[in-house]
Amino acid sequence: MTEKREFQTEVTKLLDIVINSLYSEKYIFLRELISNASDACDKLKYLALTHPEAAKLSKSFKITITPDEKENTLTVSDNGIGMNKDDLINHIGTIAKSGTADFVNNAKDNGSVVDLIGKFGVGFYSAFMVAKKVEIITRKAEEDKAWKWVSDGLGGYEISEAERDSNGTDIKLFLKDDAKDFTDTIYLRHVIRTYSDHVEYPIVLNLGKAGEETVNTASALWTRNKAEITKEQYKEFYHHISKNFDDPWLTLHFKAEGSIEYTALLYIPSTAPYDLFQPDRQQSLKLYVNKVFVSDKIEGLMPAYLRFVKGVIDSSDLPLNISREMLQQSTLLAKIRQGTVSRILKELKKRCADYADYLKFWQAFGIAFKEGIYEDFSNREEVAGLSLFASTADNEKLTTLDEYISRAKADQKAIYYITGDDVPTLRNNPQLEAFKEKGIEVLLLTDPIDEFWTQTLTTYKTFAIKHISQADIDLKVERKEAKAGDGDLQKLTALMADMFKSEVGKVEVTEKLTKSPAALNVENGQMSIHLERLMRNHQQQTAFASTRILEINPYHPLIIKLCDMISDDAKKAEISEVSRLILDQAKIAEGEAVSDPSFFAEKMSEYILKGM
Repeated sequence: MTEKREFQTEVTKLLDIVINSLYSEKYIFLRELISNASDACDKLKYLALTHPEAAKLSKSFKITITPDEKENTLTVSDNGIGMNKDDLINHIGTIAKSGTADFVNNAKDNGSVVDLIGKFGVGFYSAFMVAKKVEIITRKAEEDKAWKWVSDGLGGYEISEAERDSNGTDIKLFLKDDAKDFTDTIYLRHVIRTYSDHVEYPIVLNLGKAGEETVNTASALWTRNKAEITKEQYKEFYHHISKNFDDPWLTLHFKAEGSIEYTALLYIPSTAPYDLFQPDRQQSLKLYVNKVFVSDKIEGLMPAYLRFVKGVIDSSDLPLNISREMLQQSTLLAKIRQGTVSRILKELKKRCADYADYLKFWQAFGIAFKEGIYEDFSNREEVAGLSLFASTADNEKLTTLDEYISRAKADQKAIYYITGDDVPTLRNNPQLEAFKEKGIEVLLLTDPIDEFWTQTLTTYKTFAIKHISQADIDLKVERKEAKAGDGDLQKLTALMADMFKSEVGKVEVTEKLTKSPAALNVENGQMSIHLERLMRNHQQQTAFASTRILEINPYHPLIIKLCDMISDDAKKAEISEVSRLILDQAKIAEGEAVSDPSFFAEKMSEYILKGM
């Protein structure tokens, strides 16, 4: 009995994009199908470790490519784990996975849908780039029933029972007229050797009466000598392991020897994945034991701040029968993690010397990488040293902490920073005025993680790391201009303190401002205004608000004018209005909302007109 089913709406949209887009790299479908076949063999090999019956099925894996020029079809077959009915419904490609909607949305505005196919893991459906119909016949290992899945990619599919002698999957593509090249054995050899030579299972070209021909090298790439591997082979293995279509920014291949032996082939992509900051995102490392795939879901194999690293780790020291849960507790795994992290950081240090090149990495992964300053206690200073920051020293180029230190004043003992929502706003923050006047560089930190790592990494080398509000240096700027009288200042601060008692805890006179009439600050040791805003926006913090301090500049003409008016009762209303505007200006400079936007707009217009 044949069962007809409709694709989900999102998948229908996805298929429409794939089918109706024009690609110059149509061969990617073959790479994807071979990669899926390789994964199916990996899964059966792992199942065989604990299932005696499965072990009988895993003696000789291979992937067979069968072209039929007469029928204009191409079949990709494997003897891997296979699928049952539920698998066909739920797990072909990434049908019904969360990434599908993101794929559809991104594809609308992205010129390279090929890149998106890899980025969002919908590789199976690349078959519809060349096929007007796809037919799958599959049988899952240790099950008796085989199943047939058929679709033209236009809205639905059919599932029915079928016949297959053994476990595995046959994917038959009924090729479009413009895809006849994929029945040409010469062209197929070229595509397989170019893009799938790294696959460790034999890829066999079925030549009909002429027999079979193994096309690829059929050995695990990471086990080969580095001198024997070309850049193209490394790149294509990256495409295979990551399902991405960009080129890797970093390729790291090494063998560790000592208390534990393992081989690692690791990559850092050149572009960030769409789900880099999704809470349920899984890491992208595959763990092997003596070339036997164990799992790609081993928590702790790579720290979270390096979750963008992709690749393979293969160890001969781990037992094959170890469970996933035991692996996560394994001291051997901890040593592998320590060793791989150390090598990655070492390579990043080398690449950091080339600013233009390193900036590409930082723009893609910097926000995630900085999490390591907060999370990785043993490597936090090294991670901090490899991080880039905006600063007041240069409007264009980012800086390292070491470069900051090299420019520090002779008597300077701290690295100073300020936090906020964005760099342009921070550059104009009134709190920076005295630092600029004295030529003291300040880091401009805008990522949420900056609020947290600065609380845990309090020193870098011999320098303390301090928020500018904690500056223990003399920021008093020599002034030649007039200053408001002390008595009038006391009256003004008292008036403002009373007016704004529900909004600020204190009103104080400061010598740190040079251009602005006032600025907002917090009590020393309390959370910054930016952090409090972040917590508030995430509904995580309301009970322990920081005490706001309104700092006023006694040299500013506006403050002097208010002081001159402070004893004139007829001017009380005007003093009140201008004081409110001063506080609102200070709030805006800190990225805070004003208390009464309508009042602010009205009075600002009124006073501007008066001055015109």
